[in-house]
Amino acid sequence: MNIEQIYTGCLAQGAYYIESEGEVAVIDPLREVKPYMDRAVADNANIKYIFETHFHADFVSGHVTLAKETGASIVYGPKANPAFEAIIATDNQEFKLGNITIKVLHTPGHTMESTTYLLIDENGKDHAIFSGDTLFLGDVGRPDLAQKAKELTQEDLAGFLYNSLREKIMPLADDVIVYPAHGAGSACGKNMSKETVDTLGNQKKTNYALRADMTKDEFIKEVTDGLLPPPSYFPLNVKMNKEGYDDIDEVLERGTQALSPDAFETAANETGAVILDVRKAGDFAKGHIPRSIFIGIDGGFAPWVGALIADTEQPILLVADEGREEETITRLSRVGFDGTIGYLKGGFKSWKAAGKQTDSVKSVPASELEKAVKTDKDTPVFDVRKPGEFESEHLEVAESTPLDYINKHLSDFPEKEDFYMHCAGGYRSMIAASILKSRGIHNLIDVQGGYKAIKETELPRTNFVCPSTLKK
Repeated sequence: MNIEQIYTGCLAQGAYYIESEGEVAVIDPLREVKPYMDRAVADNANIKYIFETHFHADFVSGHVTLAKETGASIVYGPKANPAFEAIIATDNQEFKLGNITIKVLHTPGHTMESTTYLLIDENGKDHAIFSGDTLFLGDVGRPDLAQKAKELTQEDLAGFLYNSLREKIMPLADDVIVYPAHGAGSACGKNMSKETVDTLGNQKKTNYALRADMTKDEFIKEVTDGLLPPPSYFPLNVKMNKEGYDDIDEVLERGTQALSPDAFETAANETGAVILDVRKAGDFAKGHIPRSIFIGIDGGFAPWVGALIADTEQPILLVADEGREEETITRLSRVGFDGTIGYLKGGFKSWKAAGKQTDSVKSVPASELEKAVKTDKDTPVFDVRKPGEFESEHLEVAESTPLDYINKHLSDFPEKEDFYMHCAGGYRSMIAASILKSRGIHNLIDVQGGYKAIKETELPRTNFVCPSTLKK
């Protein structure tokens, strides 16, 4: 038996490849399925099953394409209603894979079809659970993403989740390995660990949601407290996962159209496409196409695209470093953004060489902010980190305007007076700067290095509060 976790950092997502006696199961695959197929060929094995823990909201799974390419059966737990052919398993149903068994444990709560898969080894011993979004390390799945019926509230779902954990998962042995679908950074939970594998016994000791003495009412209150609104692209990804989608090869063929600066400009004007610049923050600051949006490929790319562009059908034109265009289109497709219609051939250098109009972002070291605040204590400073980061510690003069909700804060920014913006390290503040400039707000100054650099100055900060002591 071989179990491999295939972890994708930008999505904080874990897919799983399980092989036994030449038969393979893939759990929650990513949309680009060739790596799983290549791995099976290398193992001289056949992909027999594709297990889906639920209809994912934060990414588009590769189940439809992988089934078409391999003939493998897609398996969902009870309550699932996909538009394509799939096995809708019953609770406790078992599937043989070589000399091991995968058992279905219906664990509703995150969604009503949410299912945990229990792997039983060749000796009949419970070995591991693939818990999807039911159980994370340090947290559990948020219960507010599956409210479709008026009579179903997030409190109802949290109650189902409480029962699922205590009836199906907590009775399992402490040495059972927990393989979750997500880790820290995913919007599917609020307090996830940076670790990606643990034992169930350790989770019983450390995960607040698995406290043995916790009542259902206490669980519901803790799990639903402090939930931020989910990204607006989530329902669109659920729809694609339930109804199907184009093959990634078709998406790549449409998107990898190399456009000259003139053709790129014409396409932008005729289609209303978002110009998405995925270069490094420093390069974007030095020069970019006016009204383009920066979301760097080397940061938390896909989730920020989903959170800030929102409409998965929005046409997109890319500005990328040469050689990274296909990678960018692939990563966009992971979160359902299939609308890339081309990229700027030769990158931004070709745009500049063609004599086209450019823009820039004023970006200064933290020492410049320090001078400005010491000169005028009323210097406007805006912190675009998440609310929890701000609550934990911030500049005394700063105002919280989280990037996730930057469009709701447009009226907070001074109309004429210069103001400073920062995040933790400089990535998110450049995204925020690009959004503000695209909306005609140009009197901003980005702080290089973000709060990490600011902490090296003598600017007054609030006392640090450990995030674990704050309400989640």
